[in-house]
Amino acid sequence: MTSSDTFFGGAPDVVASAPGRVNLLGEHTDYNDGFMLPVATPQHTTVAMKKSGDGHFYFYSSTLDTGIDFPEGGSPPPGFGSYIEGCIRLLQSEGIKVPALRVYASTELPVGSGLSSSAALEVATLRALRQLLGIELDDVKLARLAQRAEIEYARVNCGIMDQMASSLADRGHMLFIDARTLEHRLVPLPPDAEIIVLDSGVARKLAASKYNERRAECEEAARKLGVASLRDVTDPESVEQLPPPLRQRARHVVRENLRVLEATRGVSAERFGELMNASHASLRDDYEVSIPELDALVDALRAAPGVYGARLTGAGFGGAVVALCRAGQARQAAQAALSAYNKHERAGRILIPVPEQGKENNEPV
Repeated sequence: MTSSDTFFGGAPDVVASAPGRVNLLGEHTDYNDGFMLPVATPQHTTVAMKKSGDGHFYFYSSTLDTGIDFPEGGSPPPGFGSYIEGCIRLLQSEGIKVPALRVYASTELPVGSGLSSSAALEVATLRALRQLLGIELDDVKLARLAQRAEIEYARVNCGIMDQMASSLADRGHMLFIDARTLEHRLVPLPPDAEIIVLDSGVARKLAASKYNERRAECEEAARKLGVASLRDVTDPESVEQLPPPLRQRARHVVRENLRVLEATRGVSAERFGELMNASHASLRDDYEVSIPELDALVDALRAAPGVYGARLTGAGFGGAVVALCRAGQARQAAQAALSAYNKHERAGRILIPVPEQGKENNEPV
């Protein structure tokens, strides 16, 4: 693996970082103009930059141990470079001159676990560019540009929740996001509770998943209901008139929005756990983005002492689950759950003991 000092031949000009995110409620609602409640992860993605001075871009990912280079008028091959290129090209499209650069990306986030390492890379890249070029770029506009980079250059038709969370969330509070207006505010976590995130051991590859298919189904459901998006459905029962699978997709989105809005009203940890449990059931049965491993890990967590509720987090099809636990009992609950889960030749592990951080992050159990 190439070190940063070797890659730059010294120190970079700027360094910026951005966290991943864990979504507690509001899954697959962002591209339906809905509501979400993510929190930031303690792990970050870091991007360092330096002007290359020779008319070539050089990108290096320490996670992948992969380097690429191309001339100013060219483009990188599909892959991690597409996210970085998208951020650069979108600034250039706004008339901002971006010189040829050397870009070194590293991350503490486990790639493929559904903690939004891609959004963290985009936000960290734009933060570094903001610093390097001395441009005015507020955190909401930065999130919008990051989302466009993923859609237009990585070819993932994503909503904006991941980028908003990476740009604006913190670890101590949930970030309420209205995907239509981008209204956002920090909301306290349920009292006397803490969060833990476990990896299922099944890597999730978003671009290869049925994410785009789900989005298209939601858009078709909205058209049949005569609304701009599923966020505009005022009568939850009206979705029952739709044919399958549009009925199930719309049912999940409409009820998930209601769960988020209830959770922002200061519910107890017990009630918040119930909302998380209901969310997972909906993602499993109506949205059909869970897999047996995620279901098994959620069940193992719910059976562990001190757990209020658990659900998959992220787009599904693999990745991670999140649990809300009694304060001080998250690690004990996680170890009990993993002991049961890993008996079946699985490789689950703790990803985020919140509020703990440090050497225990990503620790196999």
